[in-house]
Amino acid sequence: MGSAASTDRRPSAEQQEQESLAASTGSLTFLKSAFANLSDHQSQSIPLSSLYQSLSIPSVTLNLTLPSPHLTSNFSLLLPHLGAAAADFLFATVNDTTDWTAFLRGFNRCCARMSASSSLITLYRIFSDVCRRAGIGCGLEFDLEDADVGKVRGTFGLNDMLMFLWLCWVMEQSSRLSMWGKGVELVLPDLNHLVLSAFLACSEIGGDESVWGLDGLGERKIVAVQKLNGWILATLPGLASCFSQFLREKIKSVAVSPKSSLKSDQSGCSASSMNYNDSFLLTFGRAWAISLTEKGTLGEELSAASFPGLLDHKLNNLLYRSSTHGKGLSRFWSIVEGYHGPLLFLFSGNLADSSDDKSSTRRWVVGVLTEHGFQNSDMFYGTSAHLYAISPVFRVLSPTGKEKNFLYSHVHPTGRVYEANPKPVGLAFGGTRGNERIFIDEDFSRVVIRHHAVDKTYQHGSLIPNQGYLPVEGSLVEAEVWGFGGSSAKEQHDTFKKREKLFTEQRRKVDLKTFGSWEDSPEKMMMDMVTDPNRVRREDR
Repeated sequence: MGSAASTDRRPSAEQQEQESLAASTGSLTFLKSAFANLSDHQSQSIPLSSLYQSLSIPSVTLNLTLPSPHLTSNFSLLLPHLGAAAADFLFATVNDTTDWTAFLRGFNRCCARMSASSSLITLYRIFSDVCRRAGIGCGLEFDLEDADVGKVRGTFGLNDMLMFLWLCWVMEQSSRLSMWGKGVELVLPDLNHLVLSAFLACSEIGGDESVWGLDGLGERKIVAVQKLNGWILATLPGLASCFSQFLREKIKSVAVSPKSSLKSDQSGCSASSMNYNDSFLLTFGRAWAISLTEKGTLGEELSAASFPGLLDHKLNNLLYRSSTHGKGLSRFWSIVEGYHGPLLFLFSGNLADSSDDKSSTRRWVVGVLTEHGFQNSDMFYGTSAHLYAISPVFRVLSPTGKEKNFLYSHVHPTGRVYEANPKPVGLAFGGTRGNERIFIDEDFSRVVIRHHAVDKTYQHGSLIPNQGYLPVEGSLVEAEVWGFGGSSAKEQHDTFKKREKLFTEQRRKVDLKTFGSWEDSPEKMMMDMVTDPNRVRREDR
């Protein structure tokens, strides 16, 4: 009897397999803690209602700023159904309870190692189920031949695309949303540039000369989900992992004790910043789009910059802004010199011959993300960087690996000397010296953008709308530099600036003791020359 009872308590083969899979992702420890906190001690299972509550989004008041007046969004109706849709998709059973094996199976179904395309289809299914529960029509259909993933077909409209992207942003920011409690007004990011990019890349727009806003697309414009898959995986690869990240963070929050969870959720937040008017080139929506192209610490720093509640943290990363610190390469260099860490350089402009009223609204934004900061050099340098067409259309131009002409930042030396062939003074990215992909002059007033044919460092693609083969010259309106190297890079940069300031003050001071007597001083020599310049002096030979 004892031997039989001991045999019955052994974990099943499926349980061992699921535990091994969870352990391979480093999740088994907090999964055990979460199950112990949620499960009923007698039945050793979790009521499905508890999972509904644990996976729900805190009640917030949404401030919807639609990028086009003809759009109407029902996004506020979706959030109350996210927890139930996620729990039913992953953990639903016949008796509405989830035992340890089913809990592991549901978690591994989403968070175990799987392809990006499978993760994306899972994200589609969650979005479709949330829309169904909210009573909102969704044009997606699923062929469930594969019980875990299946195949997807259908279309996205403009409203569908906006709500899908907003839901992904909310899921990624769920751990930060929990800091605010209930009843907080949340300003959703403007994702106009991503919607335009998706419809343009999927060939639903004839050309990019009319992509300055969603008004020109038409309310009934749709895009096939099969085409959308390719654009997401190529342009926003981090989007596919939004749901798995959401589930992991929610389960982790359940695993900790309520006391420590409350303590961590109250740190670093300022409710007043939720209503902040995002007027920088790096808007919350643009920061989130760039974060989806990066991984690791850099991606997390950019993701934090996309959350309005962490405005103070975002502003702490701002190093240079031309409208505040002044235009010009010398002002730029005096501020960013000595920062050793990832830097995001953004600039906006319009065509040099833009004299109509639309020039102020038709400004494009281009960005460069480098991992090692800038240095004063009359040659191209760098090991890696990315070019971004950010607005009105979002594109990512990654390194090709053929050349390494990533960055060029040449500042005039303090003591100028004659040069027969002077090097260009300014900032440049890609191309070759004298034929750069992007060149900004030393006054930060003019920018030249050339066709990708001149560049073998970055991938092909247009950086501004309606860019042809000939070089395009524009007026630089605004420039910003953001540092995303974390606190260590910020401290090192502050130390460098303090040391430079000390050296500058020391050079301005003149110690008269070093000149010796009056007869040997340069002042005495100058006085003698002024009083009697014609006096006969012995010529030195």
